[in-house]
Amino acid sequence: MEIKIEHQPSQEYLKDLGVFKWAIWQKEVSKFPWTYDTEETCYFLAGDVIVTPDGGQPVQMGKGDLVTFPAGMSCMWEIISDVKKHYYFF
Repeated sequence: MEIKIEHQPSQEYLKDLGVFKWAIWQKEVSKFPWTYDTEETCYFLAGDVIVTPDGGQPVQMGKGDLVTFPAGMSCMWEIISDVKKHYYFF
C-alpha cells in the first residue's frame, strides 16, 4: 500500500480535479490511528504531517501537497502543525 504525493501541483491541475469544491477538514496538533475504507485524495492548504502506514515507513507531507491514500490502508497520523485540507473519498 503506497501513499502517492504530488508536490506543488499546478493550480490548473487542481481546478481540473475540482479540488476547491471538495470538503475541508481541519485538525490541531495530535497523533491518532486511522484506516482508509475507501481511497482518499486530499490537498493540504496548511500544516505538516507524518503518516506511518502499519508495517511501513513514515511519509512526510504538508502545505501544497496533493496526496492519495489507498483504500484498506491503516496508519498512524502525527500532525506536527495544524492541518487544513480539501479532501474527497472515491
